[in-house]
Amino acid sequence: MGNKLFIKNASELVTCAGTLPKTGREMNEIGIIKDGALIIEHDTIAAVGTTLELSQSYDVQEMTVIDAAGKCVLPGFIDAHTHFVFAGDRSEEFSWRLKGMHYIDIMERGGGIMNTVRATRKADAAALMELGRTRLNSMLAMGVTTVEGKSGYGLDLGTEIKQLAVMQELQQTHSIEIIPTFLGAHAIPPEYKGRGDEFIDYLITEVLPPVAEKKLAVFCDVFCEKGVFSVEESRKLLLAAQNLGIRGKIHADEIVQLGGAELAAEVGAISAEHLLHISDQGIERMAETKTVGVLLPATAFSLREPFAPARKMIDAGVPVALATDFNPGSCYTSSVPLIIALAALSMNMSPAEIITALTANAAFAVGAGDRIGSIEPGKQADIVILEEPSHIFLPYRVGMNLVETVVKKGRVVWQSSGKMPCEKDLG
Repeated sequence: MGNKLFIKNASELVTCAGTLPKTGREMNEIGIIKDGALIIEHDTIAAVGTTLELSQSYDVQEMTVIDAAGKCVLPGFIDAHTHFVFAGDRSEEFSWRLKGMHYIDIMERGGGIMNTVRATRKADAAALMELGRTRLNSMLAMGVTTVEGKSGYGLDLGTEIKQLAVMQELQQTHSIEIIPTFLGAHAIPPEYKGRGDEFIDYLITEVLPPVAEKKLAVFCDVFCEKGVFSVEESRKLLLAAQNLGIRGKIHADEIVQLGGAELAAEVGAISAEHLLHISDQGIERMAETKTVGVLLPATAFSLREPFAPARKMIDAGVPVALATDFNPGSCYTSSVPLIIALAALSMNMSPAEIITALTANAAFAVGAGDRIGSIEPGKQADIVILEEPSHIFLPYRVGMNLVETVVKKGRVVWQSSGKMPCEKDLG
């Protein structure tokens, strides 16, 4: 490709420019440039403007050119909540849910998260690596250039470290950028049944220190939920993680209204996630602290639960992001097109708000808003080119993948022809 890339003639170039998470009406301000263009030098965006402006201001003759005529150019999508490193499946549990069994009932029956924990504990790192790589390839084809990946299918020192180490190695070999999150407090393992507080102490004393020492996680998450971890237990873990330099995230108010959103604001967590049953006070506190609300509509859809109140949260000033929650139990899909469709048709979000939620705000939800999530000079060159002329086509063509080309760090890493590699060029 050479060191310089010129993308020109875009029907729409959507910049999503900004220095802070977008809230309220700002989420509709996505910075569209007609006949847009950008210049990439190495892995960084050097200039943004109209095709005419950049053609006149720069010597583009020696640059590699991508003609985006009749196409929409966007920042790369950021999937800010996934659990993509795991073994096994829970297809049988899906059939149980179709018959009306509730998620909590399945957990009490020995299924749920513990089902995947057993399979992941047995799997070796090589098997998890291959599974993770295949899943990342699928995500890349849908325009995802950065993904947050959670552990949490080990619930013990060895397997949690194994999951995070697999993510670390995949980061070195795959084009998608991986933001690792330690989710050791995903469930209470059988050996600690009825002793959730002791399990939290185990995580704090035995697991968190090596995770921090080996720099295996950027964030620490906890499933703050009835029957899992209380607000008090969650607070204790998140504060301990903070003391080790690992910022918090929270699985909050997914199944019942427990106060997880309020806790996220209290402890300075970067995000609260799920939020199907968030309280009015939780919305108010998150708006005050600008805690990002990561909403996961495909999970609500799969569980046949009410969707998170996106409209209410946006109007109240909460910065909202969207993510897939790809996992083997409650949401076995990594489909960005499905997320877009559900956000538009079931959560009353505008096309512009959806784009903001999958780019700029998602970047802030993974602590990277200063370098990714928008198309502006100085930002990392993570770009998606659609086969359609406008971002409006994303929800309009319901559930369809419209991604034609993906650029990561200034290099074309995927095209809809299927001929581009997903792996980094290590030569």
